[in-house]
Amino acid sequence: MAKYKVACLPGDGIGRDVMDAAQMVLEAMDLDLELIFGDIGWEFWKKEGNPLPERTKDLLRTTDCCLFGAITSKPKEEAKKELDPSLKDRGLEYKSPIVAIRQEFNLFANVRPCKAFAGNPLNYRDDIDIVVFRENTEGLYSGVEFFPVPDYLRESLKKGSKAMAKFDEIPNDEMAVSCRIFTKKGCRRIAKFAFEYAKEHKRNNITVVEKPNVIRETSGMMIREARDIAKEYPDIEVEEVNVDAMGMWLIKNPQNYDLILTSNMFGDIVSDLSAQLVGGLGFAASANIGENYALFEPTHGSAPKYAGLYKVNPTAMLLSTKMMLDYLGEKEYATKLEDAIKKVIKEGKVKTYDMGGDAKTLDFAKEVINNL
Repeated sequence: MAKYKVACLPGDGIGRDVMDAAQMVLEAMDLDLELIFGDIGWEFWKKEGNPLPERTKDLLRTTDCCLFGAITSKPKEEAKKELDPSLKDRGLEYKSPIVAIRQEFNLFANVRPCKAFAGNPLNYRDDIDIVVFRENTEGLYSGVEFFPVPDYLRESLKKGSKAMAKFDEIPNDEMAVSCRIFTKKGCRRIAKFAFEYAKEHKRNNITVVEKPNVIRETSGMMIREARDIAKEYPDIEVEEVNVDAMGMWLIKNPQNYDLILTSNMFGDIVSDLSAQLVGGLGFAASANIGENYALFEPTHGSAPKYAGLYKVNPTAMLLSTKMMLDYLGEKEYATKLEDAIKKVIKEGKVKTYDMGGDAKTLDFAKEVINNL
């Protein structure tokens, strides 16, 4: 019996291409690890009306962690049109399976390193090394949304806030509401996670990114809880920056930032911006970590037009695999893998199309294996 059991969910689009690259690299390493493949993504939505089948959730519960490729997501009306005809009248609604996994398995910490590797021609600067800590289960991605707005909700909102008066003349079916829900527990645990990471990795600066001057209650809660947690770490410098200003400062002086702590949607935006500074989403790995489980994925989408062409850069997927090895406690293998990736990028002999070369996805993976 293998020491580790890893659920592999390639998904669709280029998810399969980059998963093949990760599988090649893992099989080339002398690891006591079993890869167990599962079903997720668009084709299961179309055929079964569920992009995250129950059998896949059962698989996750029997494994140590998950390696995830990419999935296609579309707005709900488009999603309904692509359902098998036998499923169209069942009132099914598409929900992102990756968001569902994060919430069901309580993977509250989304960790997204954005590091410039020497020799990468796509670097904005060569001295960028940022890690974004994004709360992963609350905020605007909680899934608490309404359209059209029910009468009872409208009346409750009106009683609770004078600001609702400006919408008095708007009909219910011309209004939509998405709830940005924060909890003290959610804010505290992502803040604690970020500060513990800073302490363990000897990082001495955390920037809390929110918008408390306008979004007073939710952003205000994140700021207050982060300040409270910061008292336990007097050696770590803490800065607070509004999210709009942060977009500017990351372009102007990205080298000044170390760790960024923020909420769900802001973290999604800020981490993609940070990824572009170090070459784009092809270099952007991520970990979704909870108390009892973790899922590792590249942050790029499924890019359906490239599916099966083995054209895309697998670096993000391979760096996500590196993060998985860290999580499993295989620090030596994780370091070897990152060093091999760094060497391939620095030498520049094997480059995918985004880097100005013509190497295929698996060519890059083979070169990484040669440098392990």
